[in-house]
Amino acid sequence: MISLVQLAADDAENPLVPPIPELIIGLLAFAIVFFFLAKKLLPNINRVLEERREAIEGGMEKAEASQAEAQQTLEQYRSQLAEARHEAARLRQEAQEQGAALIAEMRAEGQRQREEIVAAGHAQIEADRKAAAAALRQDVGKLATELAGKLVGESLEDTARQSRTIDRFLDGLDATAPSAEAAR
Repeated sequence: MISLVQLAADDAENPLVPPIPELIIGLLAFAIVFFFLAKKLLPNINRVLEERREAIEGGMEKAEASQAEAQQTLEQYRSQLAEARHEAARLRQEAQEQGAALIAEMRAEGQRQREEIVAAGHAQIEADRKAAAAALRQDVGKLATELAGKLVGESLEDTARQSRTIDRFLDGLDATAPSAEAAR
């Protein structure tokens, strides 16, 4: 036994080997701290880490879903834009066709009105020419009657005779007018 006591005394002097009671107390304290950490702190840490991982994954899933929804909305907008452009082109084409038809219709109406105005002008000119010819015939007849009365020396106031004489004179002029125009 002496050798054990000596050995223990030698061990006490060795700074690398702790005393046995301190070693037991240290192991018990370590076991208590390890048990406390394993039962209380480690589950809380794992729960917080799991919640954080789920939040990150959920956020990524939400972001992917939002991105997919945004892509789908973008495609819908693009298709609606293409439809609107197609509709605008169709409306523009219809407006051009209607404009061309309206222009053609207005031209036809203008042509018709022009022809009516020209025909009315010709009719008015013809009526004015006839009225002028009748007035001229009367004036020429009066002058011819007066001249004939002066030449004959008697009055030719008889209206019926006067009218016949004037008509014969003017008919003679009308007959000679075409031959005079042909001679030119």
